Amino acid sequence: MAAPTANWSYPTAVRFGAGRIRELPQACAAAGITRPLLVTDRGLAALPITAATLDILEAAGLGRAMFAEVDPNPTDRNLADGIAAFKAGGHDGVVAFGGGSGLDLGKLVAFMAGQTRPVWDFEDIGDWWTRADSSKIAPNVAAPTTAGTGSEVGRAGVVTNQQSHVKKVIFHPKILPSVVICDPELTVGMPKPITAGTGMDAFAHCLEAFCSPFYHPMSAGIALEGMRLVREWLPRAYADGTDLEARAHMMSAAAMGAVAFQKGLGAIHALSHPVGAVYNTHHGTTNAVVMPTVLRFNRPAVEDKLAAAAAYLGIAGGFDGFYDFANRLCRDLGIPERLSALGVGDDRIDELAAMAIVDPTAGGNPVELTLDAAKRLFRECI
Repeated sequence: MAAPTANWSYPTAVRFGAGRIRELPQACAAAGITRPLLVTDRGLAALPITAATLDILEAAGLGRAMFAEVDPNPTDRNLADGIAAFKAGGHDGVVAFGGGSGLDLGKLVAFMAGQTRPVWDFEDIGDWWTRADSSKIAPNVAAPTTAGTGSEVGRAGVVTNQQSHVKKVIFHPKILPSVVICDPELTVGMPKPITAGTGMDAFAHCLEAFCSPFYHPMSAGIALEGMRLVREWLPRAYADGTDLEARAHMMSAAAMGAVAFQKGLGAIHALSHPVGAVYNTHHGTTNAVVMPTVLRFNRPAVEDKLAAAAAYLGIAGGFDGFYDFANRLCRDLGIPERLSALGVGDDRIDELAAMAIVDPTAGGNPVELTLDAAKRLFRECI
């Protein structure tokens, strides 16, 4: 067998620790940003942590400009409005602040503000990213307030086409934040359902990356340790939202999941993306709902792999033990058992399945996700 070949990339400068949001001005300076636009979502806009962050910027002479017209599943309309705000304010960089939606849209505003082509021209397909004018990409600094997507260490952003209700992954190496501030104090106010949903998103990233058939042993190792951190610390963060140790370890797990999924994702995300785009459900929660069904579907290809993972995680019983653990974790975190509880009906299964099999994540599933298989999985999940 020939020696494997692969292209690898690893993340950026991360300032990790409680209270480090106070270093935001230094992070902006390191990125070359003097007039930042803080991009976040509507829910965070009015919260004290956001006001305090704007205070930090203002005290350092960086202004206090904010754009918060961001939907839970960001759209191209949100992006156009954000770019307009960026240009109108004469900004030279972005502070992406929040959960996955605020982080993704903030990164894409910095990326797209200087481009002349439509955002869809930079979808994560082949070398489409080379179409961008790299010299016109503004820098961004990221500060996550949830522990789930890991978007703070990612080179892509997800945006929903308002017209077609299809989620697209937009990629460019320079979308990666120049500096990341991971301050667990920012996550202390997360409500229990968001703690659960974002935490399960991190777990899904690690799980699918670990199971992906592609060759990337560094990512596989990171995915395995990420799953261990979630197993150990997510129940604690859920039980006591002020547990800073648990919050910090979950921030690590989230970043690790996003690094690991360079190895690939799979059917959990391929099913979840269309559901989120059509029904506007919470991404991480949707991942958690479909996870047990996808595990059963993938069993023939991942049984030995997940038995090894179970042993590392201290779970007895091989694949069955791992499956039972995942099910129990979802139940303990109050995750619904069926997509119907998230408002998903069975009247659009054909449409959802057609979207799932062309989702970029579908190709990383260890068992081929055919149209018939996708329809069957949606029926089971709903």
